[in-house]
Amino acid sequence: MTDCGCEKAKQVLEDYLHNELCSEDAADIREHMKNCTGCTDEHNVGKVLKDAVARACKETAPEQLRDDVMLKLRGLQSH
Repeated sequence: MTDCGCEKAKQVLEDYLHNELCSEDAADIREHMKNCTGCTDEHNVGKVLKDAVARACKETAPEQLRDDVMLKLRGLQSH
């Protein structure tokens, strides 16, 4: 493993957050973040954001809102 540097780490951070890198590239990013607080901080912000979005997507909309949206969709489809 080699330190990939900040430029590469920042370019692929999104893919790293979503586990979309090959194992070698992911290992390089992990190695880099061991020694780079700036990239680690950026990774942590991305992780918090990703987790917040995941939690929000698990929530269900209020029943009245769902009914209103479905009514509007049906109206659009009938035109």
